[in-house]
Amino acid sequence: MSAGRPSPNGDRLAGLLAQADELRPELHRYCARLMGSVIDGEDVVQDTLVRALVALQDLELKDPEQMPPLRPWLFRIAHNRALDLLRSRAVRMAEPIDAALDIADPAIRDPVEMLMRQEAVKTAVWRFAELPTLQRSVVILKDVLDEQLIEIAALLGLTVDAVKGHLARGRARLREINAQAGALPDAQPASAAVARYVALFNQRDWDSLRALLADDVKLHQSTYPLRVGRADVGMFFTIYDKFDAVWLAPAWLEGREVIAVFKDRADPKPSYMMWLEWRDGQISFIHDYRYVRYVVADAELGLAPDAKPACDGAAH
Repeated sequence: MSAGRPSPNGDRLAGLLAQADELRPELHRYCARLMGSVIDGEDVVQDTLVRALVALQDLELKDPEQMPPLRPWLFRIAHNRALDLLRSRAVRMAEPIDAALDIADPAIRDPVEMLMRQEAVKTAVWRFAELPTLQRSVVILKDVLDEQLIEIAALLGLTVDAVKGHLARGRARLREINAQAGALPDAQPASAAVARYVALFNQRDWDSLRALLADDVKLHQSTYPLRVGRADVGMFFTIYDKFDAVWLAPAWLEGREVIAVFKDRADPKPSYMMWLEWRDGQISFIHDYRYVRYVVADAELGLAPDAKPACDGAAH
């Protein structure tokens, strides 16, 4: 093979990685509900793709013909990683597998099936955490992602009858949860630290923002390399200086104080979010979700009550 020409194996690997990236939103819909958090769900997706990259490279070198179908393989990695995390938090709930109920799996869904799917799709992400893990997985895969029963059984290592049983019990429990669930608690006022960060950002006072960075600050943006250190992370603000219309507002998500990012000051809803970690009054970690905007699509993001709408005024 002549020097400089990409190998067929390299092309194949690049194609698989591109397909994996396209599956990110679907993987997140599953992982977020399994974890009960859109932020934790994205962490699982990130970890899944890193593990998949290593495995794909290894398979490509050893035996590229043994590569399993990509989509179920990725979901299996994500599922197992999420369960590992849930076990480590002592959240996972054991449940016996009862006799399966008679749940059909037709190509054309009947009205009851359609109602069940609508119930699951409209359910807040965090409420899924109240279901036992297997019920949670089955309901998400069937009613949110529209997987077939036989595919769910293969992913979870269950029989189809067991899947039907978990699905019936999970659907019934989800209806109870939604019937009993109260409204989300009102968002709290912004902390002084976040309010200051937002104000400085909207004023484009980049030097003052850089002064808030810890010496060992880290910046994470999707699958981009982690930036570390005040000098490198300070470039983050230089990049945002090119986007004059971007506007921030303090917000709350899953009990966590975050920052809503509006692509334009006239937009009624944020496009994505940031999340800051602090240490001794300095920013120690910036999580920027600019490149994974699907995270906000499933998020119940509430603006802080003292946050001004993005269209209320200009920065300068």
